[in-house]
Amino acid sequence: MSDHPDLVLPAPSARAVELHDRMVAFMRDHVLPAETTYAEQAFAGGPDDHRVPAVIEDLKRTAREQGLWNLFLPHESGLTQLEYAPIAELSGWSNDLGPEAINCQAPDTGNMELLHLLGTEAQKERWLRPLLDGEIRSAFAMTEPDVASSDATNIATRIERDGDEYVVNGRKWWTSGAMDPRCALFVVMGKTDPEAVRHRQQTMVVVPRETAGVTVVRDLPVFGHHDQHGHAVVTFEDVRVPVANVVGEEGGGFAAAQARLGPGRIHHCMRALGAAERALALLVARAQQRVAFGSPLADQGVVRQQIAESRLEIDQARLLCHRACHVIDTEGNKAAASLVAMAKVAVPRAATAVIDRAIQVHGGAGVTDVTPLAAMYGWHRAMRLFDGPDEVHLRSIAKAELGREPVLPPGSTRV
Repeated sequence: MSDHPDLVLPAPSARAVELHDRMVAFMRDHVLPAETTYAEQAFAGGPDDHRVPAVIEDLKRTAREQGLWNLFLPHESGLTQLEYAPIAELSGWSNDLGPEAINCQAPDTGNMELLHLLGTEAQKERWLRPLLDGEIRSAFAMTEPDVASSDATNIATRIERDGDEYVVNGRKWWTSGAMDPRCALFVVMGKTDPEAVRHRQQTMVVVPRETAGVTVVRDLPVFGHHDQHGHAVVTFEDVRVPVANVVGEEGGGFAAAQARLGPGRIHHCMRALGAAERALALLVARAQQRVAFGSPLADQGVVRQQIAESRLEIDQARLLCHRACHVIDTEGNKAAASLVAMAKVAVPRAATAVIDRAIQVHGGAGVTDVTPLAAMYGWHRAMRLFDGPDEVHLRSIAKAELGREPVLPPGSTRV
């Protein structure tokens, strides 16, 4: 990261402003009104029904007609990350519907970025193009139940070469997207050479969903809530794929994971800001409408303080997120790593704090499905664990700070 940060972030292009305004209208007129229908369709069959609700495909068609499609990928959209950030934030108001409606949903965005950066022409034709067209979905299989996967070098799944094939054996979990019937491929990370230097032991390969030996065991709920796309336990037993399915190069899995997770982390932060904004809007509306002890809750000093603290936290977190986006745009992912780590800690903290206050002001309604707050809290609390827990990011932030020279000498301590 540059030691001379820009004091003013660049203004968005006219096209970015137009797309933002279009996204506001799309969310207001199409996505938010569709939430009730989505809930009815998604949960009609219970937690084991992971079929895509029909309303999602309707929203995708509308979004594509309006040019709100694949905006996360600069190569496709022409937007910078900083220009994309406010649009992604709007999608985060409805995390189950908004991102997928515009084909900007995790984990597919990360897998698309990975295939765009490192995929062969054959891989792009077979998997990237259908993902960009929203015809299929994908899953990312890295985390494992038996090791501390916050340290990716611990990954134990074996990927062993046998002639022109790789043989994959291992057990994964939190494989997001695996329960969706449209999931056509897994991007799997495992060890090809346990004797190599620590960061060259890992390799990523694409495993088609229908490959023999792949078993989707079960879905994992997030705070008791089962998502439509699922977070699965998956086993790979003597799974054979062609060597041509390697992503990048053998031994390049760790570097590929960092390249994939960097943008993914900042995109999660963008969407989390949208959830925080929605929670604050719900908090304010409830405080103005609900009467207790003879006056609206908004007249209570403690509630006003909660509203003010929420606005402070959201705007501070947004500035950090946008600063990270600008450094990604101007200096690259590696230069922005420390800022992305800071945003990955600060934004979910802010979001969960605001959502928690909104739950409190809503009382019993806040912990049910009467409002979206309980589901929002569960997901954004989980965000403090996935794509690296807070502690890992704090460790890297501290390491960077310990190696940084201050602009001015701190001066001596007077005894």
